[in-house]
Amino acid sequence: MLDFFSTVWDKGNFGFFDLMLLIGGLALFMYGMNLMGQALERSAGNKLQYMLGKFTTNKAAGFATGLGVTAVIQSSSATTVMVVGFVNSGVMTLRQAINVIMGANIGTTITSWLLQLNFLGEGTTDQLAQVLAFLKPMVWTPILGLIGIIIHMFAKSSLKKDIGSILLGFTTLMFGMDIMSGSVSELRYNEAFTGLFTSFIGNPMFPIIGVLVGAVVTGIIQSSSASVGILQALSKTGAITNAIAIPIIMGQNIGTCVTALLSSVGTNKNARRTSFVHLMFNVISTVIILIVYWIVWGITRDTLPFWAENAQSMIPIFHTLFNVIGTIILLPCSSLLEKLAYAVIKDDKSEKEEILVLDERLLQTPAMAISVCHNAIKTMANDAVGALKDSLDSLGEYSQEKAERIRKIEDKTDKYEDIIGTYLVKLSSREIGDSASDEAAKYLRLIGDFERISDHAVNVLESVEELRDKGLEFTADAKAEIKILSNSVREILDISLKTFVENDLELAHRIEPLEQVIDNLKEQLRTRHIGRLQAGNCTIEAGFVWSDILTNLERTSDHCSNIAACVIDTANDNLNLHESTRELKGDVSFNELYSEYSEKYALPANV
Repeated sequence: MLDFFSTVWDKGNFGFFDLMLLIGGLALFMYGMNLMGQALERSAGNKLQYMLGKFTTNKAAGFATGLGVTAVIQSSSATTVMVVGFVNSGVMTLRQAINVIMGANIGTTITSWLLQLNFLGEGTTDQLAQVLAFLKPMVWTPILGLIGIIIHMFAKSSLKKDIGSILLGFTTLMFGMDIMSGSVSELRYNEAFTGLFTSFIGNPMFPIIGVLVGAVVTGIIQSSSASVGILQALSKTGAITNAIAIPIIMGQNIGTCVTALLSSVGTNKNARRTSFVHLMFNVISTVIILIVYWIVWGITRDTLPFWAENAQSMIPIFHTLFNVIGTIILLPCSSLLEKLAYAVIKDDKSEKEEILVLDERLLQTPAMAISVCHNAIKTMANDAVGALKDSLDSLGEYSQEKAERIRKIEDKTDKYEDIIGTYLVKLSSREIGDSASDEAAKYLRLIGDFERISDHAVNVLESVEELRDKGLEFTADAKAEIKILSNSVREILDISLKTFVENDLELAHRIEPLEQVIDNLKEQLRTRHIGRLQAGNCTIEAGFVWSDILTNLERTSDHCSNIAACVIDTANDNLNLHESTRELKGDVSFNELYSEYSEKYALPANV
């Protein structure tokens, strides 16, 4: 290899400054692609989240979603990393992920077509070349760059700044591509360089060598789009023929799997299976297409001039065809790929249940990170509400199994609060949009309330166990009263849970009136119990337990009120806790709902 570079250098067609330009152009190209991709992810994040969450229910929908998302962010690696993170966080199943990955492989080919526009007009008549020259991105890229820097510097909203970053990223990418192409253009006259590829194709094993070259280069730079861009730049030298380009492009599709494989390190088994499927899809596609290519090339290499022609205009076609043909072959077999993944990466039956994992790779895409947090909090909320309902059931009928479940849930929600809270703090420290920032702040407030609801579930359970252990019992009147309070708490829990899950403002407005009714119920029940104590119908010891239960149920309703206030305040862009709900108390609808709940949960008259 050193002999090759010294030979090329000695010929005088490729000097030190050309090498520096090549390195600099590659750096600009990759930075521009990264900058543009990240800005596109941020600006289109909510739509990408919706697409990945809603449109992956079947093969066709999953495939179209992967294609669409990757076409937007122009990186199959980024899409695959998102998918691995979603599977790791339980948002997406392995079967859904497989279809998305196949679509992503085709979506990534848009970059090569975009870069191909820079070669428009080459080899045509002067008149046609002049017309086509106006269609080249490099003609209007400087204008886009100027617009981009103005927007980025002077815009105040994060969305507008992202648009500026997209334009700047595209400009940088195109200039990098132009610099790379210019730096290697003189190599077309270098016999040592062109001879390298001549000897390359003279080797009987050259298709496999081509695949390895494409895989290694792409694996190092971790971007098939960038690798194809380098190949397109080299094609201007005339040394890259169609025969050489095809196996290199096959290898590039294998090399791009490195990013997904690295992203699966430290994840759960389904996430690792997702990365494995991505690799297998490209490897199997390459093996099948390479065998066909080798046979066709072997038969026609001496008779078909096509193999010796410059691949400059054909590279994007090869890139697209490879991925389309591979998808046509393997999309119907996605279930077999899933079985293969399970066969290679087997479940360990002795393995403990995996605790919540929020993939930090998704922090690069705030909307996706917010989505997985929402799903994690939904699980946490369902558990907390379920635990509180179980504790209310225990007031009527105690069971050891239910008691263990309540305590396990409380321990689980503690861990969820720590994991989700840490994740949201990391997300908030990044450059995220206003919408994502508001959602992160809302979730940080909500997880504390759901965790406290599970704490109150354990507190109520302990009160029940105290009654049981000490042989205490409430009077028939007390049992009837606590049942009414319990029913009101069940309803406010259900409304609060649905309010959070669906972000339903109409339901949120029903919580505060019911919370006021529960506050009043607590005071009425406390007063009635004092009357029973004075009449000698209840013991002081049972009274203490009674008071503890009332306090825990009333505080549970307070946390439900906090949940409603958080949802309403965030929707109104109001950072002052409870201000929105305080304003509601004088509203006509508040009074109507308060009257409705007061009537529904009215206590029977004292006898």
